[in-house]
Amino acid sequence: MELNGKRVTLGVSGGIAAYKAAELVRLLVREGASVRVAMSEAATHFVTPTTFQALSGNPVSVDQWDAGVANGMAHIQLSREADVLLIAPASADFLAKAVSGIADNLLTTLTLARDCPLLVAPAMNRQMWNNPATRRNIATLTGDAVGILGPASGEQACGESGLGRMLEPEEIVEELIAHFQPKPLKGRKVLMTAGPTFEAIDPVRGLTNLSSGKMGFAVARAAREAGAEVTLVCGPVALPTPRGVTRIDVCGALEMHARVMRLAATQDVFIGVAAVADYRPRIVSEQKIKKEDNPPPLIELVQNPDILAEVAALAHPPLCVGFAAETRNLAEYAEKKRRAKKIPLIAGNLVQDGFGGSANTLILFDEHGQQVLEPAPKLALARRLIARVAVLLENPHAPH
Repeated sequence: MELNGKRVTLGVSGGIAAYKAAELVRLLVREGASVRVAMSEAATHFVTPTTFQALSGNPVSVDQWDAGVANGMAHIQLSREADVLLIAPASADFLAKAVSGIADNLLTTLTLARDCPLLVAPAMNRQMWNNPATRRNIATLTGDAVGILGPASGEQACGESGLGRMLEPEEIVEELIAHFQPKPLKGRKVLMTAGPTFEAIDPVRGLTNLSSGKMGFAVARAAREAGAEVTLVCGPVALPTPRGVTRIDVCGALEMHARVMRLAATQDVFIGVAAVADYRPRIVSEQKIKKEDNPPPLIELVQNPDILAEVAALAHPPLCVGFAAETRNLAEYAEKKRRAKKIPLIAGNLVQDGFGGSANTLILFDEHGQQVLEPAPKLALARRLIARVAVLLENPHAPH
């Protein structure tokens, strides 16, 4: 459970998106968080306090003059008992009051008197979101170190479509998990590759591999959680982009190479997780090759560029990290690859230990030898890897 032991005070302001807050509470509790809900009076017109009490297992606060609070100061108690104050949904009215320091109800008073970080998930009509007053308010809140989660674009309750709808509960939980992760890469730029490449033979066929992209996407998420600005260049995969990550879709190795080399010199870290095809057909047929054609076609292969080696050979390269998936002799082949490409760190695993799955085993190889990471979900391993990357950025020769 990613939020085990974390104390979350969830503020629900008035708006139709308040119905999503019920599912949000359920997911937060499932992740191990202790949740206290505070509602504006307007929010009770959309969802009842009883709903949130049943889902959270805790009393729900609506009135700042709640006689059930021992000291009569609900806004103080709810802040002091929380690791984070999350307002979801955050209406345009709430945001405007938060900017001005207005404290005319429980939620706004709680926001002003808080003793913990504040995150807000805006939810409003697209015209309200695009209004210059709202844009100024968001800019001010960002400058005040308030975390802005979203909004998303899509269909809205008014029947229109556009930017302004609240993030889905699952997305907000992911953002909250990221909030609590250490930020050793804050201010850093990380460029990554992930997934397979597809080397065309004809318009419908090609050479590829079984890489799912799951490990690369986990590393991208972990890097973003650690505070980095992450760009992910990925081959053909059907995975959702981690929140906050810039994704560039490519197909073949030559396209991946071109995209990476265009960006590499401006990055602090390059992590090559993609299973780039070593070879591609020299000639790509313009038409579909028919099986009736005689004789059967002979496919001549040429070598693809070594993206990781070329990035490492730049005059001022980013810190380069490679991956090695082997079926045998992992230590021998991974260390040989690390030395040949002249990179400080490589993460290796045996294909049979988790290729394509949600869990894996990793061994990190650097100048100090091996560091074995015990079997774990790929996101947990990715966070361990990113932690090591952050250490090497500060001290390239740091021991394990």
